[in-house]
Amino acid sequence: MPFTRKEQNEQTPQYSDDILTRIEQSEAKVIKAIFPSNTNHHNTLFGGDALAWMDETAFIAATRFCRKALVTVSSDRIDFKKAIPAGSLAELVARVIHVGNTSLKVEVNIYVEDMYQDLREHAIRGVFTFVAVDNERHPIPVWPVQHPA
Repeated sequence: MPFTRKEQNEQTPQYSDDILTRIEQSEAKVIKAIFPSNTNHHNTLFGGDALAWMDETAFIAATRFCRKALVTVSSDRIDFKKAIPAGSLAELVARVIHVGNTSLKVEVNIYVEDMYQDLREHAIRGVFTFVAVDNERHPIPVWPVQHPA
């Protein structure tokens, strides 16, 4: 689970205030309408579309965190908890949950929302790992962020 400055304890990595602030500021949210072109024969969102959207949203959060070139190196277990039907909204929320030397882990949650009722439920969760790379595609540190002179 993502954490905030208030939730940091002995089980979570001890990050500096600068990193925690950057994590909070880099959160990414994307909302998609589920149309028939994105659904399968059950009239629910294609799993592959959900994965692509999750990777893209995770990439946005990771890029906002470090402002460096990144590549996706893995996706951890993806849990599909609830089908997302056509005619609904999907909100993707991505947040950095781990900062390594050259890599970042980003958790993405998708919430399904009924278009015509106040009903929102957690549907899908996954974690994506990114590595920062230089122009030759060699790993480079994700932190600190280099500001232009």
